[in-house]
Amino acid sequence: MAETLDYDPSASTELQYDQLQTQLQALCHGEQDLTANLANIAAAMRQTFGFFWVGFYVVKEAQLVLGPFQGDIACTRIGYGKGVCGTAWKNKSLQWVPDVDAFDGHIVCSSASRSEVVAPILKDGEVVAVLDIDSDQLDDFTEQDVQGIQRLSDWIATLF
Repeated sequence: MAETLDYDPSASTELQYDQLQTQLQALCHGEQDLTANLANIAAAMRQTFGFFWVGFYVVKEAQLVLGPFQGDIACTRIGYGKGVCGTAWKNKSLQWVPDVDAFDGHIVCSSASRSEVVAPILKDGEVVAVLDIDSDQLDDFTEQDVQGIQRLSDWIATLF
């Protein structure tokens, strides 16, 4: 069965994130497969906000391993503390990068990526994955995006 999203692109960014989270909660309710849920979340975020790239890296054997995503091909593995994703993992904190070229140690998975937000997904105080969102525009994320992404990543943690 195909699912559709109901969103209003003219609504405030905060309301769009709230509406998306409500719909994602309904979509994931009762589904136990993590991969399926993460795949739908990535697709819904890209569809709703038009992000260049959105996806997940999951902690496996002391590395971040590429999980479900929407967008161009991506780096498969990222080390602890490496790049924006590895830094979010190491620091257990959201990374908001207006210009990826200015981020020391940025890993170029796509030369089209210009700005990025990475939110760690924590379970029992440990990072189990990161939600990685890239834009092909400089300084493309707002404070409202960052807050919405943080709220979504907090909820996504309940799926692990």
